[in-house]
Amino acid sequence: QVQLVESGGGLVQPGGSLRLSCAASGFTLEDYAIGWFRQAPGKEREGVSCISSDDASGYADSVKGRFTISRDNAKNTVYLEMNRLKPEDTAVYYCAAELGYFCSGPTGMDYWGKGTLVTVSS
Repeated sequence: QVQLVESGGGLVQPGGSLRLSCAASGFTLEDYAIGWFRQAPGKEREGVSCISSDDASGYADSVKGRFTISRDNAKNTVYLEMNRLKPEDTAVYYCAAELGYFCSGPTGMDYWGKGTLVTVSS
């Protein structure tokens, strides 16, 4: 059974850091591109970052230079290191997997986790 389970969310002050984890099971992680997406209240789900099956990475302009995506295929886990967090980063963060080289966007992902809430507030 395919599963993606996010963890690491929480409440953090502006300027702080969090590391999100996405634990995968039921499929071969190294064959998939893994993306992080987020959805804030009242807004559409948006792409945050993607890591390809050979570790190429891409970021939304809003997080470039602050967030870093990485993967550990041996642990079947993908991480999102988030630094210099801003209140506008507040959202539910989801990881998703797509068979192939890179992420095609929210509608193209094959599997989704249930999300973890990140709240940036003083």
